[in-house]
Amino acid sequence: MDNNSKTNQSPLPSGGAGGGLLRKVRIALATIFLLGLSFLFLDFTGTAHKWLGWMAKAQALEAVLALNVVVIIVLIVLTLIFGRIYCSIICPLGIMQDIFGWLGKKAKKNRYTYSPEVKWLRYIVAALFIIAIIAGIGSFVQLLAPYSAFGRIMSSIFQPLYMLGNNVLAGIAERAESYTFYSVDVWMKSLPVLIIALATIVILFVLAWRGGRTYCNTICPVGTVLSFFARFSLLKIHFDKDKCKNCSLCTKNCKASCIDFKTHKVDYSRCVVCGDCIKSCKFGALKYAGPSIQTSTSGKTSPTDASRRSFLLASAIATTALAQKKLVDGGLAPITAKQAPSRVTPLTPPGSLSLQNMAKHCTGCQLCVTKCPNNVLRPSTDLMSLMQPVMSYEKGYCRPECTLCAEVCPAGAILPIDKAEKSSIQIGHAVVTIGECISAQGKDDCGNCERHCPVGAIEMVPSDPDDDMSPYVPAVNEAACIGCGACEYVCPVRPLSAIHVEGHEVHRKI
Repeated sequence: MDNNSKTNQSPLPSGGAGGGLLRKVRIALATIFLLGLSFLFLDFTGTAHKWLGWMAKAQALEAVLALNVVVIIVLIVLTLIFGRIYCSIICPLGIMQDIFGWLGKKAKKNRYTYSPEVKWLRYIVAALFIIAIIAGIGSFVQLLAPYSAFGRIMSSIFQPLYMLGNNVLAGIAERAESYTFYSVDVWMKSLPVLIIALATIVILFVLAWRGGRTYCNTICPVGTVLSFFARFSLLKIHFDKDKCKNCSLCTKNCKASCIDFKTHKVDYSRCVVCGDCIKSCKFGALKYAGPSIQTSTSGKTSPTDASRRSFLLASAIATTALAQKKLVDGGLAPITAKQAPSRVTPLTPPGSLSLQNMAKHCTGCQLCVTKCPNNVLRPSTDLMSLMQPVMSYEKGYCRPECTLCAEVCPAGAILPIDKAEKSSIQIGHAVVTIGECISAQGKDDCGNCERHCPVGAIEMVPSDPDDDMSPYVPAVNEAACIGCGACEYVCPVRPLSAIHVEGHEVHRKI
């Protein structure tokens, strides 16, 4: 028996070993991205984005909406070289599906089967998604955008649990006279978004448990767009027909359901280069390589260095990286909680430019909501802007020195601004309800709104201009008001403040 025959009959071929290394590299990089992006949403201190913010900006849809040309080009080049590694390494929702699918495989091994591409559904969903982006139908975009789905799951379900755990540690630390942790207010920012997040994670779990990457390769519009480039990728999964024994293990372990072992074909538009098929093949019939590797009648293949390719894959991905107490009155009577007023025009953060810009660029990922240190941002419940951030001032106000939401937004919905610029952006103006004002009723000389206005846009004036002894009431200089909400927040009137802020559809510079 010659040496070639011995190699072909080897029970532990080099292809399996290379596939194992490819899979390990993929899992290691995916773990880094999943943990980093998860902590980016869980962190409520506002510091994580300094180290991990690039991971959010590396997301495909957000890069397109922000016109981040560098990221777009890098992602396309990576796909043209390596295939759809974005979906298995960078996209957190894809990685989450892999975890759910792995749990399913623990329950039943070799559970997958080959299924043809459902082109009509993929392309219709992708077309509707693109139309919705152009038309500014944000609620439809946010329901399908993968990074947004991950964001609402983390912000609505896991961040409150993380914060409760922090509060437990804060209580323990306080007893030990330590200030390592501090207690934070845990509250539900939006019940509809919580319901959507719960429904999303249940649907993803069921789909991934049963069929692996069903959502990615049937519904996800980002995956559909990337599939166009993946068809032409330089490196692909190749069959060696002479070594293949038609055992079907590759098909049964393909989470993308894209390998047909009977015809020895791989649907590269759906393959996410996870490496599971290569690892499962006992005969070395599958390799991840360039077009130079071809099957032959002699059973020989062009030699490939799996270690070198895996290192190159890792290198390419690495380059993309470039305490509150209960409110009481005098320490005795609990203060009635404030209620949000019914605003004619919603308030959007400084830097968002207008309601139209927010609708066209925001993916509703909730990152700005989780990072707001003043509890001002919360998801919209309006149908047309569902899950996009709006502002309200029951729990705080938008401090002029804070620009955190503009710093973390990866989609260009909130553009970066500096602190000086923020103080000159008018997102709305204050409106006084005289009948509810304590000072106007003559009960007390309040003036809280005047004292706390950071831009001096409020002045207490006599309610009767001809009588200096008449009750004083707040007068708002709309030309100077920036809509920060300090007046609304500090107003002692409950449950609705006697002064509230109305938003502007288009922000103004003053």
